[in-house]
Amino acid sequence: MWWPANLVQVSLFRALHEKEERTKGGLTRTQFFVVAFICSFAYYVFPGYLFQMLTSLSWVCWVFPTSILAQQIGSGLYGLGLGSIGLDWSTISSYLGSPLASPWFATANVAVGFVFIMYILTPICYYWFNLYKATTFPIFSDGLFTGKGQKYDISTIVDSNFHLDPAAYTRQGELYISTFFALTYGVGFAALSATIVHVALFHGREIWQQSKSSFQEKTMDIHTKMMSKYKQVPEQWFVLILVANIALTIFACEYYNDQLQLPWWGVLLACGIAIFFTLPIGIITAITNQTPGLNIITEYIIGYIYPGYPVANMCFKVYGYISMTQAITFLQDFKLGHYMKIPPRTMFMTQVVGTLVASVVYLGTAWWLLETIPEICSSSQSFWTCPSDRVFYDASVIWGLIGPRRIFGDLGHYSSVNWFFLVGAIAPVFVWLAVKAFPQHEWIKLVNMPVLIGATAYMPPATAVNYITWIIMGFLSGFVVYRYKPEWWRRHNYILSGALDAGLAFMGVLLYFSLGQHEISLNWWGNDLDGCPLAQCPTAPGVSVEGCPLFT
Repeated sequence: MWWPANLVQVSLFRALHEKEERTKGGLTRTQFFVVAFICSFAYYVFPGYLFQMLTSLSWVCWVFPTSILAQQIGSGLYGLGLGSIGLDWSTISSYLGSPLASPWFATANVAVGFVFIMYILTPICYYWFNLYKATTFPIFSDGLFTGKGQKYDISTIVDSNFHLDPAAYTRQGELYISTFFALTYGVGFAALSATIVHVALFHGREIWQQSKSSFQEKTMDIHTKMMSKYKQVPEQWFVLILVANIALTIFACEYYNDQLQLPWWGVLLACGIAIFFTLPIGIITAITNQTPGLNIITEYIIGYIYPGYPVANMCFKVYGYISMTQAITFLQDFKLGHYMKIPPRTMFMTQVVGTLVASVVYLGTAWWLLETIPEICSSSQSFWTCPSDRVFYDASVIWGLIGPRRIFGDLGHYSSVNWFFLVGAIAPVFVWLAVKAFPQHEWIKLVNMPVLIGATAYMPPATAVNYITWIIMGFLSGFVVYRYKPEWWRRHNYILSGALDAGLAFMGVLLYFSLGQHEISLNWWGNDLDGCPLAQCPTAPGVSVEGCPLFT
């Protein structure tokens, strides 16, 4: 069988260690990278500037230009995306990463989860049950709405310190979100509980044995033996950095409490959550190359404990969720260094220096963008629309300003979404029982409920066309290319992915500084990103939205 999870590691290992050889009538890997890079660089001028509709070709909308239903179903950016396709590498890799680096069974789990949530669960909730007043709002949206389908005016419910004014919130009315947005939160609940149960059932014994053996002498594999000749990184270095960073974070939160809002105990709680979840989520990442997130559970916890403080909610999410993500990335880099036989202390210093440089560069770049680009992240922007930041802001309002109790708790109308926690906890049990009952069916072991349930974790801001093209590319690389050219694909898989990323990045920077910064654009139908203007229209009678027909 060619689809086990370690295919990615095998491909990477060979790419790092095998000699640079020219295949008969072919190219060396370096030459292949250069060719793929040039092609990617040259091609991105079309979806990036000349013909932006290549980002999402939603042909269903062209066939039915006046039908709201057809455009809701066919829009790749604002609907279910049925039939849409993106001929743009940024569409494929923006949110889920490169499909070329994902083992096929993980891609299959994502595909099954996406199809179930997007094409079965969402239409049933929206069209059949009109769940949570679904038809009052767009079928796919990350927006915040009133009960009458209008955009929610957040400025009317906050005081001068950006705290919630309960009386104003009562006057303004309850906040609503699209049914799909609510379902994605429920799916996030389920994916988290599924991760804990899945790891406990399928890897609990292994974790326990590895934990015991770590305190005893054990036989080292060949890579560990080769690395043992280098000086190891003292544990005190890690402890010192950890303690110093926690202390500085607590100091910042206390000294700038009026701005950051988060008390000192929130920092410690966020660190505890990150430490607890790093192991189970790290195991899922190592096996599937898909990383379940802690963004929802961190928002949920601090939102219940400390409601009415949106900035505190965002800080808590960053300290809890991003810390765990960075820890896993750190481990991935050390594993790469382990395979490449880089001295551990050299890897450690590279990480420290790289982190310091990146922090300064990121902060400086963000500061410069905010100061120089007017109306950055607004929908009128052609380059800086910031979809992830808009979702981040909406989450701060939902979980921080208003709080989960007023939306997902006993005071809210989305309380039934909490049942997803139970669904996620039960689902891996059925898979585990099936593995025990039918050991002869090896494919059952490849059903990974954390990945399957959490398939749409990046939606929004990711859209249907992002997932559709990612899945198609993953299946093509798995079934077609690998089947007929297995050795070639093992040698060139990572190289192709890196070349596509690099070409897109360089052309994207070139387009912005040469054209975007000077607001030079082309206005023609080929740059209408989706061509589905009615996809965001509600279908409930009496709901009036600009640009949409009124149903009576």
